[in-house]
Parts: sequence; C-alpha cells; structure tokens
Amino acid sequence: MVSRIISVEAFDLVVFGGTGDLAHRKLFPALFQRDSDGQFTEPTRIISVARREMSEEKFRESVAVSLRAFVGKDVTASPAFKRFLERIQHVSVDVTGEKGWRELAEKLAGGEERVRAFYLATSPELFGPIAEQLAKHHLVTPKARIIVEKPIGHDGASAAKINDAIGAVFKEPQIFRIDHYLGKETVQNLMALRFANALFEPVWNSAHIDHVQITVAETIGVEKRAEYYDASGALRDMVQNHMLQLLCLVAMEPPSAFAADALRDEKLKVLKALVPITDANASSLTVRGQYRAGAVDGEAVPGYLEELGKKASNTETFVAIKAGVANWRFAGVPFYLRTGKRLPQRVSDIEVAFRPVPHAIFDGGTNTIPANRLVIRLQPDEGIKLWLMIKEPGPGGMRLQHVPLDMSFAEAFTGHVPEAYERLVMDVIRGNQSLFMRRDEVEAAWRWIDPILEAWSRAGEAPRPYIAGTWGPAASIALVERDGRTWNEDLA
Repeated sequence: MVSRIISVEAFDLVVFGGTGDLAHRKLFPALFQRDSDGQFTEPTRIISVARREMSEEKFRESVAVSLRAFVGKDVTASPAFKRFLERIQHVSVDVTGEKGWRELAEKLAGGEERVRAFYLATSPELFGPIAEQLAKHHLVTPKARIIVEKPIGHDGASAAKINDAIGAVFKEPQIFRIDHYLGKETVQNLMALRFANALFEPVWNSAHIDHVQITVAETIGVEKRAEYYDASGALRDMVQNHMLQLLCLVAMEPPSAFAADALRDEKLKVLKALVPITDANASSLTVRGQYRAGAVDGEAVPGYLEELGKKASNTETFVAIKAGVANWRFAGVPFYLRTGKRLPQRVSDIEVAFRPVPHAIFDGGTNTIPANRLVIRLQPDEGIKLWLMIKEPGPGGMRLQHVPLDMSFAEAFTGHVPEAYERLVMDVIRGNQSLFMRRDEVEAAWRWIDPILEAWSRAGEAPRPYIAGTWGPAASIALVERDGRTWNEDLA
C-alpha cells in the first residue's frame, strides 16, 4: 500500500529560528519530503528568520547540507531538490527589536491572500514578543497561523502568560500548539484501532484491562540541550506534554466525530479526571532518577553531572509515575509512565495489558497462561503487536505458546512513510487542529504536573542515581512490582 498525496494550497511559511537545530534537523527535511511528493502548489515560499546575518545563497547551501544529512546523500538527484532550495529565502531579524522587520514585511508583500504560517522554532520566552512584533508590523493576515513548540512555559502560571501573549494577537483557531508525538503514524493508528474496529472498544475498560504502560526511553544524554534540560527535567520535558497526550488517547471516550474540538474535548476530560499527586502520595506514586556514568550500546558514557559540567544538580533525567484516571471507564486501572535518558534502548511504546482468563481449562492452571497484551510501538520500527495464546503445532497434547500478531508499518506500507513533522505542518496549512493542543488542554496538564513539582521541591530529596545503560533506579521497578506487575520487557 502507498499513501495518497493530496496537495495543499500555496502558502508562505516563516520559520523563526531558521538557522537552529530543529529547523535543519526536522523542519526543512520534512518540508522537502512534502515538496518532493508533489504536495506543494505554486507559489509556495519558505522564509527563514534568524538573528544571524547570512546571504540567501549561503543559507540555501546550509539547507542543502542538512538535506543530505537527514534525508540522504542521494537527495541531490531528486527532481525536487533544486525547486525546493529556490523556494527558500532568509532574512536577519532582531525579534525583540526593530532590525529586519521591514525587510521581512517586504518579502511577504503580495502574499496577503495566501495562508501565512509563522513557525516559532525558538525558546518559549520569545513566543510572546514575536507575536507582538508580528501584530505591530501588520503581518498577521486573516489566513495567518502561528505554530509554537513545547515547552509552553515551565509551570501553569508561565504557560498562561505565554498563552495570553499569543492570544492577544491570534485567535484560538489560528494557534497550533505542536506536539510531534501526535503526528506519529502509530499514535493516529491508536485512534483507528479503537474507533474503527468493533473488536476492541467493548473491552476497552476496567473490566477487561488490568493496567497500561507507557514508556518513552532514550539512549542519548542531554547533548546540546544541557542548559535547557537542567532547568526543565524529565517531568516537564516529556511527561507534561508527550506522555500525557498518549495517556489521553488511550483513556479518552469516543468523540462524537473525528473533528478537532470533539477530540480535544474528550482529551480534556481525561486530564481533568487524573487522580491528583500531592505531598501526601508523591513518594509512593513517583520516582525520580539521575544517571551516573555507565555504558550504552557497549560504549562508555559520562554521568549527567559530567555532561552538565556541574558538581551537583537536583534535576531528574528519569521519571516513573503510577497515575490513575478517576472515571467510570478506567477507575482502578493504573497507568504506569516511565521516561528517561541514557536507558538501554531508544524506544517509545504503549502497552495495554488485559486481564488474564478467569479460568484455565488447560494443564498448569491460570497462572501459566500469560494475559493478552496490545503493544503499540511509536518508535523505532513503528507497528502494532497483539499478543495471543495459541496451540504450538505438532502432536503430543495441547502445548500453548504466547505469540504476537505483528503488523509492521515498514512491511505493510511501501515507499516513504511521512514523519510526524511532515503531517503536522501540512495540517497547519489546511487549518486542521485535530492533532494540536488547545489552550485548556495545556493548562489542565500543568494543573496535574505542578503539584508533583511542588511536592518534590518540598520533600527536598535528590533524584535517585542509576547507572547509564540500565532501566532507571531500582525504586521504579518496585513501583510496579509491589502491585504484582512488571514493566514490559518485550522492547526488542
């Protein structure tokens, strides 16, 4: 099977932070793939905005280098290569001052009738000032949209302040708060699996589901993000946005329609139903960790403090949480979340663990029959596995075996499978907000996260150490095992 390509109307995309890592590693390669597949119509333009002075020729050369690095060395042979580079322009702008805004306005002149999208690939403290400058220089047209990356604030109060600043210039339907996890093919297939098949929804509740695990594991350390990460930590960086969004998609009620607000209304209900974690229960429901020197993939790696260049830090690089959803569908079903850096594998998946059979008719008893599990793999090797019990072939009695029905995206779909940013940017141009967060979602997530941060701060305990290349502190294993469960080890 191959995907169908539906072209979008001509647009101007203005990328603030156009010389940065996100733009070159993700955005420009994603845009090239969409142009290569014929999704752009003329006269689409991509305008980079950054403080750095650079000629358009030099900037295009830098984009070409990025395309060869992140799309493939043979990218220059593509018929779209030259066309894509010709779409790109660059202007140097001081986003908090006056320099360069007139030049940006001149470049955009004449395209007022087209979709005009402003992508803010910058630090969050610049979101508000950029929005204000766009309004001041009359660059916000009726078909303008603004795209902001996470994190939106470092707590609920700062998130509200940023949302107020953006909302003073753009209406809510014009604001696209991007979470690239929601653009992943498998995440969307979770919705298809639940709501387009009669098989799962009748058993998608506490009567049949024992627990849910969500794992987002990274093998890398902080790399070039040390300053940001030390002020953020794993809870703000991963749980508040990515992982809570995944939890919402698992736990939400069926929406009335596959429409942006219908979907987001149901996700909001889940966020509001999360069982609070406060000083009273944070120590029993959460685990913080920080990696020490060890080995990942057979290579020795330094500890967090060595990478940071500090003697001490109270920032967590690992979090495990036992969360609960207080509603009729999932009351009593634990949601185990874990995420961390310098773990043994780079993997993101969701496991829905069903309850065991109530009575075993085969030799060995109920305890010998593993329960059914549905595993949705987000990365790498996107796919879905449904673990079932079957009879092992051959004579000699009823010997049972636990095997997966395995659907690999790479095998099921030929050709290029679009990356998350490819899909999300095209949805912005179409004005489709289904995979983007609404303001009340962001703020509801912070209302659950803030008390956890406050409880940790008041407790004054340092993160538990764990050796790089392991699955986090021993306490994270105890978090699950004291409930008589184990973390999913089928991560290969």
